[in-house]
Amino acid sequence: MFPLNSNTTIREHLEIYLKTNHMTLNQFSEISGVNSGTLSGTLNGSRPIGMQQLDRITEGMGLEEGYFYDLYIQECFVHSNPDWRRLRPFLYRCAELDKVKYMEEAVNLIMDNLSYAPLLFELAEQLYHEGRLIAARPLYRSVAESEKMQHSERLALSQYRLFTIGLSKDQMSNLALATQFEFFVDRLDEPYQLDGLNDLINVYASLRRWDKLLELGEKLKVRATIHYELNGNRKSKETKKEIVFYVLYSYLVMGSACFYLEDYKTALQYITQYIDHSWVKYPNQAEEVVMLQFQEWAEANRFMSMLRDGQVHVLPDYLNYISNKENEVFPALCEIVVAANAFNLDIDHVLNKYESVFLYQEQISRLGKMSSHITNDRYARLLMGISEYYFRKEDYKNGFKTLLESLSFSFEINNGLSMLKCIGLFEKNRRCASDSLIMQYQLLISEVQNLNDKKISFTYSNL
Repeated sequence: MFPLNSNTTIREHLEIYLKTNHMTLNQFSEISGVNSGTLSGTLNGSRPIGMQQLDRITEGMGLEEGYFYDLYIQECFVHSNPDWRRLRPFLYRCAELDKVKYMEEAVNLIMDNLSYAPLLFELAEQLYHEGRLIAARPLYRSVAESEKMQHSERLALSQYRLFTIGLSKDQMSNLALATQFEFFVDRLDEPYQLDGLNDLINVYASLRRWDKLLELGEKLKVRATIHYELNGNRKSKETKKEIVFYVLYSYLVMGSACFYLEDYKTALQYITQYIDHSWVKYPNQAEEVVMLQFQEWAEANRFMSMLRDGQVHVLPDYLNYISNKENEVFPALCEIVVAANAFNLDIDHVLNKYESVFLYQEQISRLGKMSSHITNDRYARLLMGISEYYFRKEDYKNGFKTLLESLSFSFEINNGLSMLKCIGLFEKNRRCASDSLIMQYQLLISEVQNLNDKKISFTYSNL
């Protein structure tokens, strides 16, 4: 209708609209639903504009929602002292409309005033629990910045929220988030600590940081065990899972770390610890489900450890075990393929039977959805392992097809180590690739090299 002029106030825009359309206040009041007395007070400057009135005025003028928000920030928060009674409705309305840019602008104006930190945190928590995560982020960021010299619970919990909100497919970005949040996890209240450690473990597991799994798994075990000894099965409202889960999961992740470090003897010892539930007193129904799931994982992981340790005779029993357990097929295939390449096994019949698993899909268990970050890492590794298997059998057509899928997916999740391994495997077999395959490969590599804002620093010693 007319360009937004930063030198013109909202009142002046309304006056221009009324004059241009030869409209009285009463007429506009009927259109907009704003009381004519309120409109009069707004025009003469005696009444500040509230958010509800602003949105109705904007709609009455036929403008898009949020059209005057830039001016509203200038008039209410820049040229006058910010009033929380006006700031809070403005921030919440911006959150409803996904206008996060305006939230950031407004919040930046009050960051130096520590008295706003608890108010911003309270609103951020409300938005977080309503599922408006992106809108909550600038509020948490402001609280974290305002209280960075403090040791408050708000600071630690804000950092935890920023960590979980920021997680994505990008593994390098996740590493940066995990590194920053790890410094604050010990400052969280105990119930939040359990989930914070659990979430950190899942991210580091997807990054193959087995040293971190051993360190954080031990910390989770100690804190969850103490919590259970003091409180029994009384689940805190802040924790996402049963307390029993955190105890058993700590053993599982430490066992997984030993497994991938090829210390299979110790991995098997950890399995005996998360299959032992004798310490659980009078388990309720939810705890029974947790224990049953860990029992299944223990059985699967025992097969997995024996197979990777060279005891290939267990493969038929392992395949029989997963034949009626859909949720165990994907992790089993990941390790069966690795074992096949390590011990020169023929698993054509396995790949043919479970061909549908080669398409990416979320993994679930009795306890809900599995960590997508771990699934992503496993999937890239599974495709690469299958391509290596095909190359070993001189099936170059399927080998290159699967390898390019692995390289593409590794690029999608920004997994530098997987990308390097894919590149090494392609170059090793390049002489057998067709011109069209080489062209596809080079296009993917050029995309990788164009990640100027991603600082991936891996050396071939990691391969």
